[in-house]
Amino acid sequence: MTRVYFYDTLNIEENSMITQIGIVAGEIWQLLEGNESMSIKDINSKLDRPEFLILMSLGWLSREGHILLDMEDEDFDNFKVSLRKGKANKITS
Repeated sequence: MTRVYFYDTLNIEENSMITQIGIVAGEIWQLLEGNESMSIKDINSKLDRPEFLILMSLGWLSREGHILLDMEDEDFDNFKVSLRKGKANKITS
């Protein structure tokens, strides 16, 4: 099995994929704190990260119950993402 690292993506010397997902999840969290909700397309355009890493981070935040995903139409890019109300303002693993 080959391990793939994306050092250049995050400008960090060495990180596991889990660490990179956590870093991007934190960036998404900070972005959402200043906005009521954002589309996935808007999140992709605001963050200078690979789309697959953003999607994995959104999945993690969703699984942990930190965000809500609302489908406005059948276009994936238009899913609305928002912080779940009442959650503490920190990410826990």
